[in-house]
Amino acid sequence: MYYIKALHYGIERLKEFPLSLRLIREIHSQLIKGARTSHFADPGQFRHSQNWIGGTSPSNALYVPPPVDEMNRALHDFENFLHAALQSPPLLHIAFMHAQFETIHPFLDGNGRTGRLLITMLLCYWNLLERPVLFLSSYFKKHQKDYYNRLDGYHDGEVEEWVNFFLNGVIETANESINISKQITKLREEDMAKIQSLAKRESKSGVLILRKLFSRPIISTRNIMEWTGFSRAGAQKAIDRFVNLGILQVKDEKEKYNRSYIYGKYVGIFLT
Repeated sequence: MYYIKALHYGIERLKEFPLSLRLIREIHSQLIKGARTSHFADPGQFRHSQNWIGGTSPSNALYVPPPVDEMNRALHDFENFLHAALQSPPLLHIAFMHAQFETIHPFLDGNGRTGRLLITMLLCYWNLLERPVLFLSSYFKKHQKDYYNRLDGYHDGEVEEWVNFFLNGVIETANESINISKQITKLREEDMAKIQSLAKRESKSGVLILRKLFSRPIISTRNIMEWTGFSRAGAQKAIDRFVNLGILQVKDEKEKYNRSYIYGKYVGIFLT
């Protein structure tokens, strides 16, 4: 939730504010506040002390980012790189951006999440995506060992290997997104046909509810009341119709009161 909120914040902010270190700090603040983090995350602030990755100290760490003075100089160069006119294809520019950001590791916590968010944000900013629908997080997690190895190699000058890994991730993730989109379209058409077979009044409210479910697949009677203006009893009847049609399922059968319902087939598309 915090990731999506921060992503949309960054995309909207770019409409009126330049891509800059200040904006990255703002995004980090949006991402970290209230989310899973350490006690020393310092949301929205670049670090003032040395950090490291793995191990218990810099002496046995897997990677030690530059010390603060060098980090500040590197961030200055990094911002100039972001501002510069694209001297290479945008995807290569984004690949370099991510690797360089992770190399600098400017925050005490949340560098990985911020770096991954910047990928999607820049894909939208440079009009490679109309909407933020391509996320490389799952690819990096699926190939986690290779991801870290390629970043380590980048630190040692193995740039081509990192770029190839990154571009393969874009291809794989894009193909997965296309497949997911096709599945969603098919499911929507099937469930819309079920709803349109109902009586006119039930069909009208059902179409409204179904459209809302694609942005909020776990709901309660309160959500239906807000969307339709129905009473609690009317909202429950609408939910029961969706359950009978096989669109919604009870999220937890153990719940007796204030039950939640899930659009299971839709959520399942993202979990397969």
